Amino acid sequence: MSKPRLKMHLRILSNEQIAFGPGKAELLEAIQRTGSISQAAKSMDMSYRRAWQLVDTMNQCFQSHLVETQTGGTHGGGAIVTELGQVILKKFRGMEQQAIHSVAAEFEDITKYLK
Repeated sequence: MSKPRLKMHLRILSNEQIAFGPGKAELLEAIQRTGSISQAAKSMDMSYRRAWQLVDTMNQCFQSHLVETQTGGTHGGGAIVTELGQVILKKFRGMEQQAIHSVAAEFEDITKYLK
């Protein structure tokens, strides 16, 4: 039997759009790792189109871009997570940890009643 676990999903909404959430955080981390939206999408088993839509939504929702792209040349293009993108990612991951910590005691109490 597997041990009970807690899974929380925080989302930051702006004008009814999801400006940031777990999937977008994971995408930013993948872009940081790969230097490419296309490669990040592949590493997440996501279509390039879907990854680009998520990047576009993030870039539209924040005061400045979280991801910047470079057009291809002889070595192809690429993408970078901007300084603001790195700040947002770090703060979001911190919020996730704080949220989990804040409900840990109640979660442990509830698990006592699980089969």
